[in-house]
Amino acid sequence: MKKLSWELKLSLCLIAASVLIYTVKFFVIGDDGTSNTATYIFNALGFLPINVLLVTLILNGLLSMRAKKEQQERMKMIVGLFFSEFGSKLLRIFVRCDTASDSLKSVMDVQKSWTKKEYSRAYEALGKHCSRLNPKAGDFEEIRELLRDNHEFLLRLVENPVFLEHGKITELMQALFHLSEELDGRVEFEGLPKSDIGHLRGDISRVYCTLCDVWMSHMEYLSGNYPYLFSLSLRKSPFAEKDDVIVRE
Repeated sequence: MKKLSWELKLSLCLIAASVLIYTVKFFVIGDDGTSNTATYIFNALGFLPINVLLVTLILNGLLSMRAKKEQQERMKMIVGLFFSEFGSKLLRIFVRCDTASDSLKSVMDVQKSWTKKEYSRAYEALGKHCSRLNPKAGDFEEIRELLRDNHEFLLRLVENPVFLEHGKITELMQALFHLSEELDGRVEFEGLPKSDIGHLRGDISRVYCTLCDVWMSHMEYLSGNYPYLFSLSLRKSPFAEKDDVIVRE
């Protein structure tokens, strides 16, 4: 049986208290329509639980909404830091290894004029995109070194509970640490059997797909809330042919 929330329990208790007070009033002094001190006291006492209920729920709702908004702002800020320091670099490597990257680039070609409709289409197309990753031994090594260099940075992010509020972020971090462990378990990547290369490709694809989804979500958030950050992120897009932050138009 599902447990009742504290708000519902409080509401039931306060309503019951109010009903009890008015019931006592009815049986003690009756309800003949006359006003006196006793009637006033009972009416005031009877409405007090309702007043407490309304104030408590409204204030709690407003405070919860404000806290949730502030938490989302902090989470999005940390996601931006993640891409600035690490995520975009990793995405560029993945895109380079993706033999179907041209079709993905067309999906991830975010524009300033995009509305929710365009972003919804992009998410749908992204879910259908079939990446054909073909990393070479040098690519595996580059990914491993990038993960090693940013291991402490990723650990600090995981220690921040705000960062993991996003469901996709939790999935992404699990996939990243798993990939790091898999790559660290190989001394070298030359001469690996096809079965092992296929296994590593699967681990990379898991990170790749989730990372693209989180990047798109982050861009949608920036476009509606921070146009100046959105503009810079567009110019530094890991799906662009080159990283060029100069404003040319």
